[in-house]
Amino acid sequence: MELFNDEIMRDLLASSLKTASIDENGWHDGCEGPGSTEANYIDWLTIKEQESSVLEDVLRIKNHPLVPSDIPVYGYIYECASGRLIEVPAATLAGKAS
Repeated sequence: MELFNDEIMRDLLASSLKTASIDENGWHDGCEGPGSTEANYIDWLTIKEQESSVLEDVLRIKNHPLVPSDIPVYGYIYECASGRLIEVPAATLAGKAS
C-alpha cells in the first residue's frame, strides 16, 4: 500500500490533518476543517513506482564510470510501518558484479 502520493497529500490538507487516520485500507479523514488548497501548488515529489525507481537508481550507480564493475550494487525499499527492508529482485540482478 502506498502511504503518500500527491493526491493523498492534497486531499488530506484540503480538509484537515487534525482527524486524519490510517488503517489497512489507507488514509481516512474526518474532514474537521479548516483545511487549505495550498497543497495544490506543491510538488510533493512522491514516487509512484517504488520498484522502478530503485531499479533506475541501481542502474545509474552501477553504470557510473567511477564504480568498478566487480562491485555489486543492491536495491531495497524501506517499509516504514515494519522497519523491514524489501529486496527489489530486478535491482539485485541489474546490480550484480561482473
